Amino acid sequence: MSAPTVYAAINAVSAELAERGIAKAHVNEADDYRYRSIDDLLDRLAPLLARHRLCVLPRVKERSLVEHQDDAQRLLFHVSLKAAFVLTSVDDGSSHVVTAYGEALDASDKATAKAMSAAYKSAMIQTFCIPIAGSEDPDRASPKVSSRTHLAEPVQGWEQWARDIEDIVSVCESEQAIAIVQERNRDLLLALSRERQDLYRALGECVCARREALQQRTSAPRRSKRKPPRAAPSSKTATREAESD
Repeated sequence: MSAPTVYAAINAVSAELAERGIAKAHVNEADDYRYRSIDDLLDRLAPLLARHRLCVLPRVKERSLVEHQDDAQRLLFHVSLKAAFVLTSVDDGSSHVVTAYGEALDASDKATAKAMSAAYKSAMIQTFCIPIAGSEDPDRASPKVSSRTHLAEPVQGWEQWARDIEDIVSVCESEQAIAIVQERNRDLLLALSRERQDLYRALGECVCARREALQQRTSAPRRSKRKPPRAAPSSKTATREAESD
């Protein structure tokens, strides 16, 4: 029994795409990253699918729509969908289903179309293992391993920096304030845990001690400020009050 030809067709398309790949020729200036457009993908993939007699048939399985507003109070439509792409060989009708997800945000009626394009790109890039560039000769370049594998030590040194953080923590008046200190120094704290475990451990003990002190202060019963009871009048005072009556 011969194997389904759909897998041979997928392999043939992957082999041709591996030679040149599809470069990330476009730049998203808002978020500063490079990407491959849907048109780039279709231009390269369409002739290969036709040559190797492979069809890609999309089917939306799930879809959700949520409305948002931007800073200018414009209405935006956020579409999320789950799509199934059926790769079918024309030669024997064998098929394989690839599932992918897509999301898009649009101010008009294009959110669903954009989400479908995103899902298609994701499915095709992963199915055919499309590289950014083609195969490269291993002798073409000699990459050098960076010697810098950790965050730079603070100017004042790890010991003084750790003491400074302890001093700040010791005067924090709430657990929220301690959390803010930890968040603002998260990267350096992570580096300290790798470089100087002794200082990191001591700093952790300081944080725990301060938290416990704040919790004890909060849970301590408050004493009510009651006025002292009024003293009973003496016998002489009572006699004078009676005579005045």
